[in-house]
Order: sequence, then structure tokens, then C-alpha cells
Amino acid sequence: MKTFTKTAIAVVVLFGLAYGGAKVVTNSRVDSSNSTITLDSTNQADLIKQGEYVARTADCYACHTAPGGKAMAGGLSMQTPLGAIYSTNITPDKETGIGNYSFADFKNAVQHGVRADGTPLYPAMPYPSYTIMPEEDMKALYAYFMHGVEPVKQANADSTLPPVANWRWPLAYWQMLFAPSRSFEADKSGDQLLNRGKYLVEGPGHCGACHTPRGIAYQEKALSDDGKLYLSGAVIDGWRAKSLRGEDRGLGKWTVEELNEFFSSGRTDITAAFGAMADVVEHSTQYMTPEDINAMSSYLKSLSPSPDKNEKLAAKEDTTTADLLAGKYTSRGAILYSEYCMVCHRSDGNGMPRIFPALNKNSAVTANNPSSTIQITLEGGKMAHTSHDSHAFVMPGFKQLSDMDIAEVLTFIRNSWNNQAPAVTPQEVAHIRHFVNGKAPNLGTDGKPLTGDDHE
Repeated sequence: MKTFTKTAIAVVVLFGLAYGGAKVVTNSRVDSSNSTITLDSTNQADLIKQGEYVARTADCYACHTAPGGKAMAGGLSMQTPLGAIYSTNITPDKETGIGNYSFADFKNAVQHGVRADGTPLYPAMPYPSYTIMPEEDMKALYAYFMHGVEPVKQANADSTLPPVANWRWPLAYWQMLFAPSRSFEADKSGDQLLNRGKYLVEGPGHCGACHTPRGIAYQEKALSDDGKLYLSGAVIDGWRAKSLRGEDRGLGKWTVEELNEFFSSGRTDITAAFGAMADVVEHSTQYMTPEDINAMSSYLKSLSPSPDKNEKLAAKEDTTTADLLAGKYTSRGAILYSEYCMVCHRSDGNGMPRIFPALNKNSAVTANNPSSTIQITLEGGKMAHTSHDSHAFVMPGFKQLSDMDIAEVLTFIRNSWNNQAPAVTPQEVAHIRHFVNGKAPNLGTDGKPLTGDDHE
């Protein structure tokens, strides 16, 4: 009994020390001043306008606005291996939003991941990237959120993480290890175009939050291009965020002009943004200046291939088109393709420019990891709605097909025409189907799940 008592006391003491240490670590990260900014008639409009642009480059809308919900009011569900967390209300509502935040409070949340009450934020908030943003951008952003965003009274939703996993104080140690305060380091070439692109990609654009692989502690394995895994591709929320580096399955076969078109409109003659990237285009990159888009594209094209993924794909002759036109079906996958896919994506796999994406020579289709192709086949998808095209086309989902059927048709697509990619297995489809079926719903203003109609 005495041994048990001593052990229990030791555990309590260690827990108390860990908890207290976390508070010390958090306090060491934040700006404890009560600084603010002063707006007057001479600078208010310009600063708010600048802040709105910064908010667009930082993609605040996409994460903090649930489909069918109020702008910046939160409620968007984000899946983790342990449950869902929800984006928060960042409107200037004083009861449920950030209306009582001082400028220092705002900076601490955005750049250091610490709420006004001293609670660490989950790393779904990309503060490891935002930390490099300069003071002038932060002031403009604060002015915009306080004076340019409509207040919305909407309570924040609790996560569905299980007990212990939903404790936030241990995140202080995570932040100490993986979210250091740092400054932007200019590109070594000194090229102004590349420097601007590097800043937008690494900082406000936080491209690495999705496109850089994460470690066992959910940390990005590299925060800048000093790391060889930076932007080398990752799986997030069930989607394969492709490599943005120079290998063939990444951006190796893209041109700067194609990237500019993609960031501006969400589509090219070959492909279209889908999943979370469609939201990025719809809420963020379409609003960026052509100069900034070109800077991002130029910087991304300057990145070398990921050293462990620089696979050169040999040329492959297209025999599929002739077979399909002749009604020669060499596999069950070919039969399924002709029944469900060919009417839009055509017998040659090239689709219709800017309407139906090509499946041939599409690096999203031929990625080694088939998660994205499986998920969009199950759930369907919708193109980004932008000012560049009159209609955002929708692809229906095919959940009614069996795991085997989806594996067969995707294997056919990934190895037809000029494509070459590993086969898809029924087990991989079953895994993504289980993930899709278990997704937490987005929440509306009333805190209730949004319906299918609300998502339109």
C-alpha cells in the first residue's frame, strides 16, 4: 500500500511539474504586452484593404468558413486520426469571436499558436508558417479582422477527440520542439521574383502545411526549402497533396504558365483543382495579383526534384484509345470505364479542356499513392468557382460501386493511354471508404451539422 501511495504521489508531482512547465513554455513564446494599433481616417481604409489581401494570401476564408456557413465564423471539420476538430470563429464578435483581442493577442494566436487565454492552439492552425510574416502584414490583418469582417455570433464547437488526447497544455511542448519563432530567410539567389514567391509559399500561403510530409508527432518534417522533404507531398484529410517539387510525378512536367493558370482559375486544359485545393483556389489564389501568382509559380518551378522520388517515367505508347473505340475491353476495369467514365473523360482519356479534366498524363491520377483518386471516385468533386469560368462543374460520386470495382477501374485508368502507376487494391479503397464514411460533419451557425443542401 505504501509503495502504491508513493507511486501515486510521484505521478501527481510529475504531472504538476509537467503542467507547470507547459505554462512557463507558453508564457515564454508570447508577447505579453497590451500593444494595439491606431486607425484614423488617413490610414484606415488603406490598411483594411491591405489586410483583406493578406487574409486572401493566408487563405483564412477556406478554413474558417464552413460550406453554407457565415464568413470567418468557423465550424469547418478537420479530421485527425483520433477524431475531428473544428475551425474557430475569427469574426470580431465580442462574445464568441475575437472581438476582444488586442493586437498582441492576435499576433500570439496567428504567429505563436496561443489563444488570448493562454491556451495553445492545435497545429491545424498553420502558425509554424505564419510566424515569418512581417509586422506590417500583421497590423493590416488585424485591422481587417477588427473593422472589415462582419461580426457573427456563433459559439465554437468542441472537438471529438477522446479524453486525454483533447488536453491542450501538452501542445506547449510540441510548439517548443516543432514551431520555433523564426524570420523569413531570402532566397540565396537574391532574385526578387523568387524571394516574393518563396515568402508567399512558405509564409502566408502555408503550402507546406498540406504538401510537406509530417512526422509521428504530426510535425512538418521541413518548414522551408532548407529541408529536402519540404513540399515533397503528403496525405492529409484523406487526400494526397502532391509533391510541388521538380520530379515527374510532382511539378516536373508543368510550366510556369500552366501553374499561373491553375492558381488563377483552378483548372488548365488538362487538370482541375479538387478537394481542399479547390477551396484554396476559390477563397485565396484567384484573388491574388498576377504578379504574386507568377512569383509563386516561378519559385515552385525552381525547386529541385525530391531526392527519393525523382523517378523518370519512360514513354509509353497509347493502345487504349483504339481498343475502346473498337469495343475491345481487355479487363473489367475497361468495361467499368466505358460504362461510368468515358462519356465525360472520352475514349482517349483527354476529357474536354477546362470542363472535364484529362485522365491521361495527369500527375494527380498517376501519383504512387492513390488516395486522392479513390476519394474523388467515392465522393465526387466540384471545381473551384472563379471569375475565369462561367460554371463550376461537378463530378458525381460512385459510392455504389464495390471496393473491387473501384480498384479495377482506377487500376485501368492509371495504366491506360500514356499513364503508368501502381495498381489500386480493394483494401486501399476500403480504407478510404471507411475514412470518408467516418468524416465529421461541418457545423452551421446553430451548431448543427450542415445538410447536403447547405453545402451547395
